[in-house]
Amino acid sequence: MRERVIVALDQPDAAAALACASALRGRVRWVKVGMTLFYAEGPVIIAAVRDLGFDVFLDLKLHDIPHQVERAARALGALGVGMLTVHASGGEAMVRAAVDGAREGASAAGVASPAVLAVTVLTSLDARMLESLGVCRGLDEQVDALARLASSARAAGVVCSPREAAAMRSMLGARALVVTPGVRPGDGGHGDQARVATPAAALAAGASHIVIGRPVTEAPDPALALERIIEQIESAGQDA
Repeated sequence: MRERVIVALDQPDAAAALACASALRGRVRWVKVGMTLFYAEGPVIIAAVRDLGFDVFLDLKLHDIPHQVERAARALGALGVGMLTVHASGGEAMVRAAVDGAREGASAAGVASPAVLAVTVLTSLDARMLESLGVCRGLDEQVDALARLASSARAAGVVCSPREAAAMRSMLGARALVVTPGVRPGDGGHGDQARVATPAAALAAGASHIVIGRPVTEAPDPALALERIIEQIESAGQDA
């Protein structure tokens, strides 16, 4: 179970992030480094987190022309991260460029190639917001279309909301990674997320990994908050 939980280190600087990570050391395998932390600290934060024994989910959501994305993914692939994200809406050629670039960068650095995950529709968006962006398909249809595109581009899996996890698992098969942010414990609020579910529900629906941020990192005792969430997941599994 602990290998399927990713804690999002969305703190604004290295000191805060590493203090939180240190408190969680040995309790989970994965932490997420996103835009806020990476842009503030750069690649050095990846090395620091890895030195604490964590695998890193680097969530930068690359989105540009294929040439730029390939070069960016090559640089990021050399950092030794385990997962790396791109926006599926950048198109099949762009996603494929990210896969190729990440593999080449990792090979040159002598590290394992990261799994490239394609973000389908952000969990902060709902159907009304999607329509306002000019997307004519329904939300579920848009997620399905982008997931098929990502699969054709050889992405290792997708990032989607927990509400689409079952459909993604059915479509992409047992080996695909299905990573779901928008996960909130039953006693937590939604924050800025529109499509959410509890950790246990997300995993039961087919998620390979769940991303949990503020309910853990903003708790007075992050380690205790994490343990309570894991207890909830395990209890739900026993009750099923």
